[in-house]
Amino acid sequence: MPDTTYIRWFSDLGRDDVALVGGKNASLGELYRHLKPLGVEVPDGFALTAAAFRDALTAAKAWEDLHALLDGLDKNDMVRLARAGSSARDIVYSAGLTAAMEAQLRTAFRALLVEYGEGLTVAVRSSATAEDLPTASFAGQHETYLNVSGEAMLLDAVRRCHASLFTDRAISYRIDQGFDHFKVALSVGVQKMVRSDLASAGVMFTLDTESGFRDAVFITGAYGLGETVVQGTVDPDEFYVHKATFRQGHRAVLQRRLGEKQVKMVYRPGRTREPTRTVPTPDADRERFCLTDEEVLRLAGYAIRIEEHYGQPMDIEWAKDGLDGGLYIVQARPETVASQRAALELESFVSEAKGTVLASGRAVGGRMATGPVRVVTDAHHLSAFRPGEVLVADTTTPDWEPVMKTAAAIVTNRGGRTCHAAIVARELGIPAVVGAERATEALREGQTVTVSCAEGETGKVYDGAVPFRVERLDLGRLPRPQTRIMVNLGNPDLAFQTGRLPVDGVGLARMEFIVNEAIKVHPMALVHPERVEDADVRARIARLTRNHPDGSAYFVERLSEGIGTIAAAFFPRPVIVRLSDFKTNEYASLLGGRWFEPVEENPMLGFRGAARYAHPAYEEGFALECRALARVRGEMGLTNVKVMVPFCRRLEEADRVIAAMARHGLERGRDGLEVYVMCEIPNNVLLVDEFAQRFDGFSIGSNDLTQLTLGVDRDSPLVAFDFDERDPGVLAFLRQAVEGARRNGRPCGICGQAPSDYPEIAEFLVRLGIDSISLTPDSVLGTLRAVVELERKLGRAPREPGTGGLS
Repeated sequence: MPDTTYIRWFSDLGRDDVALVGGKNASLGELYRHLKPLGVEVPDGFALTAAAFRDALTAAKAWEDLHALLDGLDKNDMVRLARAGSSARDIVYSAGLTAAMEAQLRTAFRALLVEYGEGLTVAVRSSATAEDLPTASFAGQHETYLNVSGEAMLLDAVRRCHASLFTDRAISYRIDQGFDHFKVALSVGVQKMVRSDLASAGVMFTLDTESGFRDAVFITGAYGLGETVVQGTVDPDEFYVHKATFRQGHRAVLQRRLGEKQVKMVYRPGRTREPTRTVPTPDADRERFCLTDEEVLRLAGYAIRIEEHYGQPMDIEWAKDGLDGGLYIVQARPETVASQRAALELESFVSEAKGTVLASGRAVGGRMATGPVRVVTDAHHLSAFRPGEVLVADTTTPDWEPVMKTAAAIVTNRGGRTCHAAIVARELGIPAVVGAERATEALREGQTVTVSCAEGETGKVYDGAVPFRVERLDLGRLPRPQTRIMVNLGNPDLAFQTGRLPVDGVGLARMEFIVNEAIKVHPMALVHPERVEDADVRARIARLTRNHPDGSAYFVERLSEGIGTIAAAFFPRPVIVRLSDFKTNEYASLLGGRWFEPVEENPMLGFRGAARYAHPAYEEGFALECRALARVRGEMGLTNVKVMVPFCRRLEEADRVIAAMARHGLERGRDGLEVYVMCEIPNNVLLVDEFAQRFDGFSIGSNDLTQLTLGVDRDSPLVAFDFDERDPGVLAFLRQAVEGARRNGRPCGICGQAPSDYPEIAEFLVRLGIDSISLTPDSVLGTLRAVVELERKLGRAPREPGTGGLS
């Protein structure tokens, strides 16, 4: 036989050793050898080489029988596939190991025992020789055995890993990928077990798995062993960290979401062949995050170092040891889906109608699909599944992959965006809604549904066939106008996706959406909960703020993370964040709001915008807004954020607001902070020279400017016919605003609805020489092309094509 040294320690392995020990073990060797010295913690271990697999089968004369089972196998014949896989696994397991292999395994295990001490348990992992390549991943195809103790259990686990080369899913996957069954071999990794059963574990990616946004680390985790996160049996906690500002030295979690974490996987007591079991997660643990901020940031640092070393986006498994408190990397492989998309191609699925939502959960895939429902309660029902159906299940396992490949879409009751169903859906290019509680009850067998993952973070299952279209655009060939095209955005869930648009930044980031959706509580009710007279409302507020020192900390964290996510998605392009512009009736509808808001006959012209910020009735709430923005710019390092003051009626009011902002940590000019003003009141235009002395720029709000120029309540349907931004009086004010800003050397843009609705207004503004036009996302591409053509007629050469607003 060839080389009979079957053991290779991680310290002697590297990424070039895939042929010797498979992708997983080669990567572990690379991590241990090169990244552990840089501070990335990796447990020690060794690999049984792929040569041992081949030599064991040769010694047992097993190859001929395996060829007879697998040559010419039709993977679509599920019955034959299952029968062939079972027989192949029996053959390999029965082949066992040679005496030399057993002796070397025992010796290596004893050396690991000396290193870590009595009580050592190990993870025994399969590592295929064609595994975890940049263009294909065998993740989940082969078996892993955890908490293995003693030499007898180790030898048995190794044999079972060898046999798992022929799981049904692995056979099917190799056929799909064009791999020869007999040119793929299996190495086995033996690594010190991290006791995450006593702590937490999960998966992290060095990009956003949905949008492909490259500048974030996305971390998921839950209590217990990481298999629950990978398999999708839990809805995990999620965290984002912004890489660019992290590298600059800033240490802040960009965004977090508390998962349900319904169950956790722990070890069974005693030595059993099935060493793990799944148990309910205690309520107290479900109510808190499985990682502290410091731990999230440490993991992000690991991820960034690993990505920099490999030079490509990575998919990484981490585990926290409940005994020593350490955070460890236990696997790393190239990310093979989002990173493979064409960077310059933008694909958008756009719904052309609305439907009734039957179920909702976490969106995976950014696509839409329609098909009949097939509810699958267990693997025995998979044989009834037909191509083109929507697979609806409690959760999925790797054994289901041959069927999942034929599904139009996938919907599961449980799971997060790094679970098995999500990973497979992304690789297959189909939409999946995971963590859609009770979907198996809400969706009927045979019912036609439309699965939409194209509307942000929340995936929806609509009743019936909802029409949609697909738009594709090559950003690399799209010329850019001299007039800056920007986007209006309030929903952080859409930020990473919208950030791919060929825009120069965000012209209007509305704070109201974040307050409504992520905070839900009136700021003053958070500062003074004792003034909320309804006990039920106070209890609901206490429930929302339960994981924070007080209501103020809750508001600042949630608002800063929402704004920060938008700012990170466009960094370093400018993001203009408008301070809150709720009207009193809208504020009153927030939890606790009715105890702090007056009742006004016409809220549109009442206590709104700048009037509130230095007023005793709201200044404490305004202080929280300022603290959140200061955190975004300071702690998070997102200095591309500019602040905009809305509905500022008079010069004296502007002075009061600027002074109040400075008192609360937002001093104009400090650390480059620019403060803009909305130009939406005729007085802003008439006194443009004076306002220009107080603010760094103007953004025209065409809705309010039109309303106040024409004397039309834009909320009243009775006079809606008189509301028209194209009126000569409104156009005259637009001209004066643009010319006045230029006269004072101040940038002027427009962020109102008019340019999105009326191309002729966009043309009017371009001819005036406005600096920027900010549009709704669905209007960006059409307006961009129109502005390029207009500028060409005006003799202005377009800028060079580019992506994401950066030429």
